[in-house]
Amino acid sequence: MRTTDALRLAIAFLLALAAGFAHAQPAPAEVRIGVVTMGPGEIFWERFGHDAIVVDDPARGEPVSYNFGFFDMAEDGFIGRFVRGEMQYMLVALPLEQDMQYYRDVGRGATLQWLALDPAQARQLAGELAENAKPENARYRYDYYTDNCATRVRDALDRALGGALRAQLSGRSVGDSYRSESLRLASPAPWMWLGFDLALGPYGDRPLSRWEQGFLPRRLADDLRELKLADGRPLVVAEQRLLPQRQAAEPGEQPRRLWPWLLAGLALAASLLASARRAPRATAAFAFGFWLACGILGLVLAFAWGFTEHRALWANRNLLLLDPLCLLLLPGAWALLRGRDPSARFRASLLVVAAIAASALLPLWLQVQAQRNGNWLALLLPIHAALAWAWAGRKA
Repeated sequence: MRTTDALRLAIAFLLALAAGFAHAQPAPAEVRIGVVTMGPGEIFWERFGHDAIVVDDPARGEPVSYNFGFFDMAEDGFIGRFVRGEMQYMLVALPLEQDMQYYRDVGRGATLQWLALDPAQARQLAGELAENAKPENARYRYDYYTDNCATRVRDALDRALGGALRAQLSGRSVGDSYRSESLRLASPAPWMWLGFDLALGPYGDRPLSRWEQGFLPRRLADDLRELKLADGRPLVVAEQRLLPQRQAAEPGEQPRRLWPWLLAGLALAASLLASARRAPRATAAFAFGFWLACGILGLVLAFAWGFTEHRALWANRNLLLLDPLCLLLLPGAWALLRGRDPSARFRASLLVVAAIAASALLPLWLQVQAQRNGNWLALLLPIHAALAWAWAGRKA
């Protein structure tokens, strides 16, 4: 056998051996993508639940949770940024088991949905998340409704699916709003419920599409369960319960009744009119507290509108009922409390405050950019009217 023939035979043998070896090796396992949704907790910022993206890459070991919900209250300037609406959250990547430990300790449930992303989509999303989680890229400017830990999950999935998520959800709505969803989830904490209802302006009352409603983790999980891929397959291929919900479950829908507020407002107004003559000092004491509360809350609402980035709080018509001008009435209330006649300026200011409160009815009549504040109108307007009726005509 010639040398060249032997060399060719050896090369062919080696190539065949290499091909056989490669064929014998198992194909690398594909990356899996999931969404883990956590139930509500007791702390006020936990009331709305939470979620994260899970990347299971066998080549890297245990599944990793990409969690957009981290913040540091001890960070310099945190409170100021929170007040101004410039708060920053960050994305943190950590082992799924480690991420779940907190929720296990406090009794918050967790459900993992595995998604039918194709291998290329899964690898691309995993790469984007790993890049996003680097310290120099991890921070983002947080908005409670439009850019939060759940919308970040939603948007990342939508990019991986080429916009299919948004396309299927944008045209659908069940009529819920930022206000209705916020009040529902805040209802276990009355102070939180009151805060949302007083502070939200008209922005909070427009009907949301299902895409916008994805600011809530549980709503997003429900929608993922219903979505289909282009070939008709369901997006969610499997679900597993990681942790049971030992804390109270997410509240259901609650009817919003106006009549208890109106009944309370009319009853208070009638009591004030009756007591203005029989017990003027007691009535003045109530008025002093009422006007002080209205004035302070009005200043807070005005500040939120004029000096913060909290868009959901802008143009709040409750400012007409919680009027900062009420603070001008405090000297008159103090005079009445001491048994003295108030000044003519007090009487004029009282009429102005009552007229401004009554003007809050005008947008309802004109049906201009609805704000669902009928309950506050029903409660507060009769009180303003009764106090003006009792004292505006009183001589100095």
